[in-house]
Amino acid sequence: MPDDVEIPLPGGGRLKGAVARPLGSGTNAGVVVVHEVFGDQPEMRAVCDEFARHGYVAVMPDLFSSGEPRFICIARAMIDSARGTGRVSAFIEAARVWLAGRDDVDGERIGVIGFCMGGGFALAYVAGGPPGVRVASINYGEAPRAGEKLRGACPIVASYGKRDLIMRSHAARLRSHLATLDIAHDVKVYEDAGHSFMTQGHHPIGKLVFLPMRLGYEPNAAADAWRRLFAFFDERLKAS
Repeated sequence: MPDDVEIPLPGGGRLKGAVARPLGSGTNAGVVVVHEVFGDQPEMRAVCDEFARHGYVAVMPDLFSSGEPRFICIARAMIDSARGTGRVSAFIEAARVWLAGRDDVDGERIGVIGFCMGGGFALAYVAGGPPGVRVASINYGEAPRAGEKLRGACPIVASYGKRDLIMRSHAARLRSHLATLDIAHDVKVYEDAGHSFMTQGHHPIGKLVFLPMRLGYEPNAAADAWRRLFAFFDERLKAS
């Protein structure tokens, strides 16, 4: 299980978070995990564990631990996502700095992965070209209408579910933007999957509130998405 950590913020304050490490010693690539709208949940910590099993040090900052009520955090986050800047990008950057500063992490070999709301945040963040970030994974996350917002982004692997009536159109938009900008990418839509299909979360109220998104784990699609993701990350982050 991941360990609880605190991530210092520039100017003072801290975020709570979780970190998972691979077994053994040595220097590893690192990954920043950006959680779904549900926040720091067991399935998001399981993502950190999955990366650790594949030889990465993974940290997940809790974007809702800044001290404000959660609904305010989410509202601020949505505004930040639309602008591509702001507190959320600063929080992700703080997590990257914390991760890169570890003795067991090579700060020049960093990846970022986001899910749902966190997918849009991760995409906005990597579009700024943060140092050491070589690859990103965007999973059922929002893509901007203006492709120029992604200029300078790192290579991207992305997965969406066709049964997700809200986010599935973002797959084609993201693929088109990345192709136009000549950014290496692998974007796939899974026929039998909906939203949040890659992780085994249990959110019965969320399934009702977000009914058109068809929330739910889909094992076959998830297995293929994770296979593609790790192949994409390993190629760009694992030491040769």
